[in-house]
Amino acid sequence: MEYIAHKQKNDPAKTQAIYDHLSGTAVLAESFAEAFDAAQQGSLAGWAHDVGKYSKEFQDRIKNDGPRVDHATAGARECWNKGDCFASFCVAGHHSGLPNLGSEDSREDRTLCARLKKTLPDYSAWKTEISLPDASFPDYVNKDCLTDMFFIRMLYSCLVDADFLDTERFMEEQNVSRGGQADIEELERRLDQYIEGWFPPKGVLNEKRCQILESCIRRSGEEQDFFTLTVPTGGGKTVASLTFAIKHAMAHGLRRIIYVVPYTSIIEQTADVFRRILGSDNVLEHHSNVEFTDDELTSEESIRLRLATENWDMPVIVTTAVQFFESLFACKSSKCRKIHNIAKSVVVFDEAQMLPLPYLKPCVYAISQLVRHYHVSAVLCTATQPALGDVFKEFVPDYSSVELCPRELSEDPVFKRTRINTVGTRTWSEIADQINDEKQILCIVNSRKSANEVYKQLSGEGRFHLSTLMTPFDRKEKLREIRERLRAGSVCRVVSTSLIEAGVDVDFPTVLREEAGLDSIVQAAGRCNREGREKAEKSIVEVFQPAETKTPEMFHTSIAAFRKAQREGDRNGESISDLKTIERYYKELFLLSGNDALDKRRIVCQSSNQTFPFQTIADQFHLIEQEMRTVYIPIGDGQTLVDRLRQGEFSKALMRSLALYGVSIYPQHFKALEEASDIEPTENAVWVLRNPSLYSRETGLSLEADYGKAEFV
Repeated sequence: MEYIAHKQKNDPAKTQAIYDHLSGTAVLAESFAEAFDAAQQGSLAGWAHDVGKYSKEFQDRIKNDGPRVDHATAGARECWNKGDCFASFCVAGHHSGLPNLGSEDSREDRTLCARLKKTLPDYSAWKTEISLPDASFPDYVNKDCLTDMFFIRMLYSCLVDADFLDTERFMEEQNVSRGGQADIEELERRLDQYIEGWFPPKGVLNEKRCQILESCIRRSGEEQDFFTLTVPTGGGKTVASLTFAIKHAMAHGLRRIIYVVPYTSIIEQTADVFRRILGSDNVLEHHSNVEFTDDELTSEESIRLRLATENWDMPVIVTTAVQFFESLFACKSSKCRKIHNIAKSVVVFDEAQMLPLPYLKPCVYAISQLVRHYHVSAVLCTATQPALGDVFKEFVPDYSSVELCPRELSEDPVFKRTRINTVGTRTWSEIADQINDEKQILCIVNSRKSANEVYKQLSGEGRFHLSTLMTPFDRKEKLREIRERLRAGSVCRVVSTSLIEAGVDVDFPTVLREEAGLDSIVQAAGRCNREGREKAEKSIVEVFQPAETKTPEMFHTSIAAFRKAQREGDRNGESISDLKTIERYYKELFLLSGNDALDKRRIVCQSSNQTFPFQTIADQFHLIEQEMRTVYIPIGDGQTLVDRLRQGEFSKALMRSLALYGVSIYPQHFKALEEASDIEPTENAVWVLRNPSLYSRETGLSLEADYGKAEFV
């Protein structure tokens, strides 16, 4: 019998033999797993994954369109019988996803234990064509469950990517637009050409930026490890961190740079900087709003970018914390496929202080595994370095980190561009009066409702409101106009939620900040006198407590930690923005939150036991816990796009265009709009605003607002 693995869809006469597919997959999986010292494991998983296709039942399925057949469990059983549970998990889940282990008496078909006991078709013909290789284990596995679970996910990634690529190569007859990007050496050449323009520096601020850059270059030869880059706002953090990453990768033969950014609202500007320096064909921007579809691919470059989103086979990746960490804790092949390419990389966590507290321990656990076993160098990059040492030591007892920016540089007076004062309680009317009295001023509040309350009391020209109740298109337009007015010296009075703190490049002479966590206050201060054109004593950041608004519960712990850190700082003669005060704040924040609050879903605890609950953890690990609903606004070009939806058109390209006209709201707000018939679904269950009077281009969607946070996905 001729044993077939695949038929080409367009030409069924063309077939791929099982042996050829297993051989091709094994070679690829072996090469992928070699990056973390597990080449033999990769080879075994590749050879074993489709041995179940040797059954007559599967051959009837592929040749005659017969009934579906479970072909994955067979290879899992063979690996298990060889004493290799790692490869067994991977083979069992290479289509359906990594299963939970289950127990000996498990009756749930989806667990590995239950599947291994299944009655399977006779697939013994595999022994006539191949033999499964013996595979030794890397020396870091078989010691604890935390390490083993992470290893299985990485090995699984190697297998499913190899399986996809070998199948793709056969189906497309090798006409696949992958690769073609520059290597690290070429990236370094382009980077050097760019930073050459920084020298000689003009002005004191640029001189300090260059010193930070030079420090990163000097440190790039350090051994692979944990690194921190503590650079004040305006210190050239983005270019300095990229420079370290590329030169460190050159020094250690690493393959790529992965930049992990907290919010989609700032990822575009980071990716744009990298494209300018390194070339657009070498930078992949990957998050929930970037999806490439076949109907819009018009160039070789766009096709390569779409393919690279599948497995991150690009030299520079810019992605979100959600995309990065949820992939590392996923169980499905489509999400896990890319994670093996994190090995042998430099991973920069931009604005590391924004890692969500309820998932801090699992995130630190993942970073620790990558650095200790997968030849990754991790850089925690921020202006307010969180005190994560104790959390890291739970997973790496001998943890230490290398700071890339000398403390004397990060604390240089040139970066002290503001004076932060706490001013006590203020009413919203008093805040509005103060804003009306200033020519250029920014006020940042904790909720969308408060932003609207203050904005309604502003008068005259040049007043702006920013919140996530506005569409991304309108927010971008407002920010463009705000920047133009600031540059021109025109009247510019802005009330915003915290979305403006997350890397938005604006420069105000005065900033008001509703009391929040110290990290938010320091970020707000970064929007004041950003370029250092004024003396610090003239650039005031005032932190106030609202008189008539109850502080949302979500801010209670961070505010309490801020107040205690400030009191101790005052006693020691330290300012709010001093590094010692910031370190004290984070320690207090973690203490007040409690150990359990750093792992709300008990992800680490579950990973530590013997049950290997891959599917359970994947279902529970979501950095954004409260599901948001999106309503699309038929305004401007959004009207045309919504009309196309109403006419039945639906595609990824259309939905990506519509993303500029979407507003994400909480379920209770969505329900209120639905009950009032102010929104309606299209036939594709996409919801659009039915009552256009509820949307203002000034203030956004009118509803009972909740707390304004920048987009996380």
